[in-house]
Amino acid sequence: MTTVLIAEDEPLMRERLVNMLALAWPQARVVLVAENGNDAWDGFLEHEPDVAFLDIRMPGLSGLEVAQRIGKQAHVVFVTAYDQYAVDAFDAGAVDYLLKPVQADRLDRALARLRDKLQAKPADLGDILRHLKAAMPDAPREKMKWIRASVGRQIRLIDVADVLFFQSDAKYTRVVTAEFEALVRIPLKDLLSGLDPAVFWQIHRGTMVNVNAIAAAERVDAERLQVLLRGHTEKLPVSRSFAHLFRD
Repeated sequence: MTTVLIAEDEPLMRERLVNMLALAWPQARVVLVAENGNDAWDGFLEHEPDVAFLDIRMPGLSGLEVAQRIGKQAHVVFVTAYDQYAVDAFDAGAVDYLLKPVQADRLDRALARLRDKLQAKPADLGDILRHLKAAMPDAPREKMKWIRASVGRQIRLIDVADVLFFQSDAKYTRVVTAEFEALVRIPLKDLLSGLDPAVFWQIHRGTMVNVNAIAAAERVDAERLQVLLRGHTEKLPVSRSFAHLFRD
């Protein structure tokens, strides 16, 4: 059975797409319905679906940013109301798209193509994502530069560039630098959209590491990797979903 993730921030559109998909593709199983990009990415790591339907514009991470993180790990179908820039990019055929409001006949055509593609590996979305980002009318969001965190009785302003890694810890997120560590009440998934993905790599569902702090990645066994850090003795496990960062 094919597993599917749906990410759409508009409640009526979200419900419509879930219901239409159930009628048009009963063999598929929806494992998560997300209301924003951060939850979509977090859910993708948990469920590892075969297919992701992503709204291009969502709070937190956009559909394009989620797709960039997914890479070649799943087939992607974009959902958009912005046909003026979508059509040219998608006509290349690597991925499909659905225009809002989604029509049954258009969904049927997209699913027919999708079922054919499931026999092969997911496409490389690099060129399409670059095209779409260049065509998006919105200016790029400014990335986080500082973070407030509790250290003992103090509230410190920590330069994000000094952070070696962020790691989920129950209700908190550990913020670890070479000199100290602190806790913030911000879930890791909510930090994602504020951190520069070129600087902070997610290497585990609960860990993001500063690329500049990586000394090496070493094999634990045939399937597992761990990251060694400059200026810190802790070793960070790399989950299977992110091993490609060190192999590519």
